Amino acid sequence: MKRPTLEAVAARAGVSRATASRVVNGQTTVAPGIRDAVLRAIDELGYVPNSAARSLVTQRTDSIALVVSEPPSRVFADDPLFSTVIRTASVELEAADKQVVLMLASSPKSHARVERYIAGGHVDGVMLISMHGADPLPAAVSRLRVPVVSYGRPAVPVDIPFVDNDNVGGAESAVRHLLDTGRRRIATIAGPLDMIGGQDRLTGYRNVLRESDRRSIVAVGDFTRESGATAMRQLLRDDPELDAVFAANDLMAVGALQALRQAGRRVPDDVAVVGFDDIEAAKYTEPPLTTVRHPVFDQAAAMVRLLLSLFENGPREPIILPTDLIIRESA
Repeated sequence: MKRPTLEAVAARAGVSRATASRVVNGQTTVAPGIRDAVLRAIDELGYVPNSAARSLVTQRTDSIALVVSEPPSRVFADDPLFSTVIRTASVELEAADKQVVLMLASSPKSHARVERYIAGGHVDGVMLISMHGADPLPAAVSRLRVPVVSYGRPAVPVDIPFVDNDNVGGAESAVRHLLDTGRRRIATIAGPLDMIGGQDRLTGYRNVLRESDRRSIVAVGDFTRESGATAMRQLLRDDPELDAVFAANDLMAVGALQALRQAGRRVPDDVAVVGFDDIEAAKYTEPPLTTVRHPVFDQAAAMVRLLLSLFENGPREPIILPTDLIIRESA
């Protein structure tokens, strides 16, 4: 069967091709009765607009690039952050009649590919996720004159609107809770220090210990379960008397729980553990994990709304969402 054409739609509706085109492209300059006739003809004929031709008319692709600066092994591993952000962004954009183009950028070659794709006009906007300090993409994309937002404050000084959560305040609440429950030698497993999340959560930890005149005990991980276990073993070697640890995300906290169990330390009797994020698995660790709830769903949805508002010259001010301490048996 031949694919129905716009000319056939116009003939069935009894209007000109130009009028039919205006209806298909969502223009509001068509009388309601004529619009209904064209839409009825589209339905009867099973007409599907040619997306390439439509883009030439509207200067829109109705596609949004979701750029993740991590390798596939990280994005599609057991960290639920990425799947939650991708799923939420897809649902929010679908409601706005737009689609997500997922792009991974973890190497200079992939950075160049992403930049060429965006510069080629294939998307109407860009959302950046998991940016590291040396990542050239935020600055490069900001020069392409396409609306762009960041999930989290960019680690480099670039004028990009962003949505973040209160990383510093969340970390402070975790460490204050440990002090309030009688812990005195509190260590931290920090996240990667080339990422704002890692930097800010370490700042929150240090702020509270400085106020209480206590010494910082720091090991650095990379937000993975394995790095949490390795860092916990290092902390136990450095200070065998520590009685609490704040991990900068839940996956590292899970790794820390495993390392403590292997070392014969009881949680929370010997060492209390607090994480950050409140992933689903935090409820089911042994013991259940006390953690700071990071509103991933709300942050991803707010990122999409911020980007869509930029299409209408909306405000560019950053959005900072609050966190909550969720107390369970590990602390």
